[in-house]
Amino acid sequence: MSQINPCGLRGIEFTEFCGPDLQHLESLFWAFGFSKLRRHASKDIAYFRQNDIHFLLNGEREGHSAQFARRHGPAISAMGWRVDDAQTALHAAVSRGAVEVPAALKDHAYPAVWGIGESVIYFIDAQSWGSAPLSLYERDFVALEQPLVQPDKGFLVVDHLTNNVPPGEQDKWADFYRDIFGFTQVRYFDIQGVKTGLTSFALRSPDGSFCIPINQPKDDKDQIAEYLREYKGPGVQHLAFLTRDILASLDALKGSPIETLEIDADYYREVFERVPGVREDHARLAQHQVLVDGDEQGYLLQIFTKNIIGPIFIEIIQRANNLGFGEGNFGALFRSLEKDQERRGLI
Repeated sequence: MSQINPCGLRGIEFTEFCGPDLQHLESLFWAFGFSKLRRHASKDIAYFRQNDIHFLLNGEREGHSAQFARRHGPAISAMGWRVDDAQTALHAAVSRGAVEVPAALKDHAYPAVWGIGESVIYFIDAQSWGSAPLSLYERDFVALEQPLVQPDKGFLVVDHLTNNVPPGEQDKWADFYRDIFGFTQVRYFDIQGVKTGLTSFALRSPDGSFCIPINQPKDDKDQIAEYLREYKGPGVQHLAFLTRDILASLDALKGSPIETLEIDADYYREVFERVPGVREDHARLAQHQVLVDGDEQGYLLQIFTKNIIGPIFIEIIQRANNLGFGEGNFGALFRSLEKDQERRGLI
C-alpha cells in the first residue's frame, strides 16, 4: 500500500460473466481456447482458464449476477482484482469514496465495492491468486469429474478492458479509478469517423498491469451510444487478450464461430511504410486483416471481433515494445465499425 497504489492493486484475477444463454457463453469460451476445469462447491458457477486469464460463468438464478443478467442480458457482472490484502484494500477504497457491496448482495464472500454500472469489484488476497499454492479456485471450487481440457490458443492475460459511459459521465468514472485506486491517465483521444465519433480517456493501473480506457459518445448514433442502448447502461465494452503470436492465435481460431471486423483492403497499401520494422509476415497479417500501429520504439498488432456477448466484443493484441492502443488505426477501425452499423441499418 502507498499513496501511489492506495489499495495495493496487483492486476486482474478473474472476470465474471452472466446471461440468459449460458451455453452460448460456454461455447464462446471454448472457441477462444479456454478449458472448463472446476465448478463452485455450492453455487452454479463454472471456472474456465487459459494461462493467466480466469473466467467465471455465473448461472445462479438469484443474487447479483442473476439480477444483472435480467437487466443487461449477456454481460460482465463482476471482476476480481488482485490486491496485497483484501480487507486493507476494502478499507482504503471506502475511505477514498468507494461504496462497499453488502454481503447479502454478493455472489462471493470476498470484500467488494460497486464498480461501473453497478458491477462488482472483488478484492482477492495475494494468497488466493490463481498462481498461489491454494488459489480461490482450489479453495472455493471443486474439480469436474470430466473437465473439458484443450490446448490454449495463445492468450496470456487481460491486457486492458474498456468502459463505455453516457454523455457527461466520462470525468466521473475517470475520477473513480484515479481517486480510489490510483490509476493515472496515459492517453486522451478525440476520435472522429466518417459519420460518428467518441472521446476516450485511457487510464493505467498503479501497478502497471492493465489499463481501462473510458469511452463517451459524441452523438446518439455511434457505436458507444448503440452499446449503451443495448446494454441498458454503462459497462465493460470489450476485453483485450494479450498474445505473444497473433498470427498463431488467429490460425488457431480458424473454423470457430468467432468473426472479426472487416478492414478496407487499401489499409495495407501504406501501413507497413507508416510502421516500419514489423517482423511478422506482411501478407499473412493482411490476410487475417490485422491492424498495425507503432512508433520509433516498437509496434503493436491488433484485431477486433464483432459483438459476441450482447454488445461486448473481444480484442486480440500483440505488443512489441509498444504500450499504445493503436491510435493510428482509429480511422480504419471506425470505418469498419460504421460499415457494420450500416449493414445493420443503424446509420
